[in-house]
Amino acid sequence: MSRRKDNYETSRWAKFIRWVDGEIDPLEHGMEIRVPERTEQSETLQTELKLPGTDRTEISQISADRERAIQERHIVRGLRRFRVFYQFMSVVLCAAIIFVLLWTVASLPPFGNAGNPGNNEVSARYIEQGLQETGAVNIVTGMILDYRAFDTFGESCVLFIASCCVLVLLRIDAASRDEQTKKRMEEAAYDRLYEPKNDIILQKCACVLVPLIMIFGIYIILNGHLSPGGGFSGGAVLGAGLILYLNAFGFQKTERFFTEKVYRRVTLSALTFYCLAKSYSFFTGANHLESGIRLGTPGAILSSGLILPLNICVGLVVACTMYAFYTLFRKGGM
Repeated sequence: MSRRKDNYETSRWAKFIRWVDGEIDPLEHGMEIRVPERTEQSETLQTELKLPGTDRTEISQISADRERAIQERHIVRGLRRFRVFYQFMSVVLCAAIIFVLLWTVASLPPFGNAGNPGNNEVSARYIEQGLQETGAVNIVTGMILDYRAFDTFGESCVLFIASCCVLVLLRIDAASRDEQTKKRMEEAAYDRLYEPKNDIILQKCACVLVPLIMIFGIYIILNGHLSPGGGFSGGAVLGAGLILYLNAFGFQKTERFFTEKVYRRVTLSALTFYCLAKSYSFFTGANHLESGIRLGTPGAILSSGLILPLNICVGLVVACTMYAFYTLFRKGGM
């Protein structure tokens, strides 16, 4: 009789009756909330939460600090991996350059071989047919702005990239400006308006010399295909004139006609025209097409095809770069 009673107590019908009566809950074990395992971080947090005087604001601040610390650790790990990758790729790049240079040297003709040409035929071509093919009386200008025009374009781009790099390195981000840095910047901005402290001698000399320097620089650029000179030397003269004017009259008067926007527009326009013009000239010449660019009469100011406008572009880039370098290193801005 007791066995039957035990079987009845454990039977499904008895469990169903007790569930209907509300005596048991069949989902009690399935819905059990498991307590998470105690870790060192949770114990520390619980200890901090038990401290007297802690409120929800402090608790959220503590959790935010912990999340920030975890993010900083991830950033540090990423920087270490990038540094290792950067060093590895630097070694690979240097090894590749060394290999190419050594391979080139090994392929050069042996020194003193009787079969080597006595004179460089390229230089002979420049001297003998340079005037006929380029229209420039100045052989050097015809070489660097016609035969090797893309090399000169690369040099002009190097000047522009160098000025951009200096601007990036000397720039102070708004997020990293502390009170001392802001104070120094305000003092520098105030000093820019009133320099060079009204030096009468310097200003009078600049009034006489700056127009002469500018005219002489323009003359060198425009006659670069006729006489010694060109865009690089003429641009250096123009840049010196701008620097002298800045030293004499200060930033306030100089920025009336030469600002950062003027620098960007002039440099970008000059480099773009240079690239498009010589690309068109090289494309037509390489495909034996008529370019439509006349060389003119050798010795005339309007001659030598594209050499004159390219000289002007190079001169503008050089002048702007010289002035930009001076202003950036002097005051950190244009």
